[in-house]
Amino acid sequence: MHNENMEEIKSISMQNVTFSYKGKKRYVFEDFSVDIEPNHITGIIGRNGQGKTTLMNLIAGKFEPDEGIIEIDGKNPATDIGTAKRIIYVAGVMSYSEIKLKKIIEEYRLMYEKFDEEFAYKLMELFGLNKKAKIKNLSKGQETIFNFCCGMATRADITILDEPVSGVDAISRNKIYEIILRDYIEHPRTILISSHMLGEMEKILSHMIMIGNNDVLFAGDIEELKDSVYRVDGELANIEKYCEEKKVLYKKNQTLGAMAVIEGRLNKEEAEKADELELATSKLSGEEIYMYKTDLKNANQMEALWEKKN
Repeated sequence: MHNENMEEIKSISMQNVTFSYKGKKRYVFEDFSVDIEPNHITGIIGRNGQGKTTLMNLIAGKFEPDEGIIEIDGKNPATDIGTAKRIIYVAGVMSYSEIKLKKIIEEYRLMYEKFDEEFAYKLMELFGLNKKAKIKNLSKGQETIFNFCCGMATRADITILDEPVSGVDAISRNKIYEIILRDYIEHPRTILISSHMLGEMEKILSHMIMIGNNDVLFAGDIEELKDSVYRVDGELANIEKYCEEKKVLYKKNQTLGAMAVIEGRLNKEEAEKADELELATSKLSGEEIYMYKTDLKNANQMEALWEKKN
């Protein structure tokens, strides 16, 4: 028998979306549009207050926009029950209290058709979680891990992990990243992750959506992002000359340690120009690019701390 829930997600789209919380004058999103590449591990990246959690809730159908269209395979996740069943949204803290972990696992099994109970208990054992414990007795990190275990075990077609390592120690964070990647390989699906720890997370990402100032700063393949920005280091005069007619994201104007971050591809011709001026070129990590694209004001303020007044 053909099962629609086993089909791959073909499209996830937000078009001209405007959203604000009731009672709030400020829009979280205004005329916001993005297409998310399905069937990849995609990071949702943005500073605090930029709307990462709101974006995930809109995709999950938990919130409806004031204006605009959100569609998954042409259907509204907020109103189409079949689509809603294909999505799991996992936050660090969920609304449970007195319930034992075992009971929550049973509820997941009833709610999600592809829920792998055995896998959920294996994950709990790996992280040292007692199935007889009550959720209220867990630490914040343990609760985050338990919710992560449940979310991954649903094997939902769209698995949304909102800050899955919040309050979690370094060893457990590494385990979480390894589990996400390995389980994606074993059971391919769309996995969306938000996190402040991009440096740790980017090793498992294939795609990234970078949001800031109610806009999409980047959406696509993370390797394309890394190929779109580069850095040059050297003498200030040569940096100035090289940067003429280039889009400069950031420049450190000092005699020693002058550098610039350039938006563009570092092709053979550009590398040769830099070499002629005795400038060293290098690529940046996704985290560094994110910083230069979203935090330029702070970077310039940092430099001003050491400027000498005349």
